[in-house]
Amino acid sequence: PHRVVRLEDTDGDGRFERATEFADRMMFPQGAMYHDGSLFVAAPPHIWKLTDADGDGIAEKREIWWDGKTLTGCANDVHGPQLGPDGWFYWTKGAFAEQRHTLSDGREFVTRAAHIFRSRPDGTLFEPVLTGGMDNPVGVSFTSAGERFLCGTFFQIPAAGRRDGIIHSVYGGVYGKENAASDGHIRTGDLMPIMTHMGAAAPCGTTVYRSTGFGSAFTDNLFVCYFNLRKISRHELIPDGATYRTKDSDFLTSDHPDFRPTDVLEDADGSLLVVDTGGWYKICCPTSQLAKPDVLGGIYRIRRDGAPRVADPRGLKLPWVKMDAVALAQLLGDPRPEVRDRAMFRLGQQGASAVPVLVQATQPPSSPETRRNAIWTLARISGPEARAAVRTALNDPSPEIVRTALNVASLWRDTLAAPAVISLLENANPHLARLAAETLGRTG
Repeated sequence: PHRVVRLEDTDGDGRFERATEFADRMMFPQGAMYHDGSLFVAAPPHIWKLTDADGDGIAEKREIWWDGKTLTGCANDVHGPQLGPDGWFYWTKGAFAEQRHTLSDGREFVTRAAHIFRSRPDGTLFEPVLTGGMDNPVGVSFTSAGERFLCGTFFQIPAAGRRDGIIHSVYGGVYGKENAASDGHIRTGDLMPIMTHMGAAAPCGTTVYRSTGFGSAFTDNLFVCYFNLRKISRHELIPDGATYRTKDSDFLTSDHPDFRPTDVLEDADGSLLVVDTGGWYKICCPTSQLAKPDVLGGIYRIRRDGAPRVADPRGLKLPWVKMDAVALAQLLGDPRPEVRDRAMFRLGQQGASAVPVLVQATQPPSSPETRRNAIWTLARISGPEARAAVRTALNDPSPEIVRTALNVASLWRDTLAAPAVISLLENANPHLARLAAETLGRTG
């Protein structure tokens, strides 16, 4: 009986004036991502592709994009999807119901465990990214170099004030507590570590901050909302060997017992949006047992005092339709994240014809931001020319650019990258060595 509502800010003041029921008769929506003209919504057991074909604000076309086929009734079956910087979709499976899927190589994949899954936007090349015995993996988010982070509940049996947390999501890792659901999944030793421990916090939404609206020290910081603790926390990512530790601080707190933050999102101007569901939720939640439908939620915006106003933050005044590949590539280093994203999307749509321009963009004297986003754009393009361009970037003088190129070579299982990747196995930078090992493992 649930719905998706479109909130429209018609006068540009940052507050919505118009609400339209975009899609009705939805099963408890738990994620929404707009991509290429459609809204993708996790409503268990499905992810739906909802399309408004005539521009009236209502989705006339409803397609099942992915079918998990299981429904446990505890609202932890599927969350997402999120768009990775590589242009692929990422979403999570929780609960411990058995699912059967077909991998991109034709093998049947049978699992009861929790996962991050991913595929291309057309649903091809489906595969698991990680496996675990945690109960409710929720928010997947990415740093600019492509490192993944995931929050969730019951990463361990509750003890010493620990239960929930955040993990650095390394490909192929098995995380969470020992659980029969993850038996049979390949692992090479102990369970992977929890990066940031929490008690019964119920973390349920993450974002990596991409702009400089709060100051440059906030860029690539992780923001996480904690449903039970009534707060948004800031987690600064500090390299620690081949992974990270975090420096944690409260960013937004409330002493109101019915303030229940469930998501935190970065808007185009660098402000943060916080979604508060209010007091109605009590499904399978041991700390939220009284439904209070009269306690309304809200969406709050947080700006830094004195932050400079961002002109045209979404690039709506740019002549997108008239831009060729060269003009679009010049926007890959734009300070506005939404403009960079749109340039990457449009270049990716051009396919192989854009590769020569992207090759130029991956070379100095292009800025590091431009070089990195050119590589992420190449991740969205099939074909040998795109793969060869990424291999060239493995020799970039910047470790961050090499890290991005390794992520893309791994994603596409680029066997021709092996000689350059093998040379990185003994790199003094443990993050590069880890990604080199991942890439070789995936290429076989």
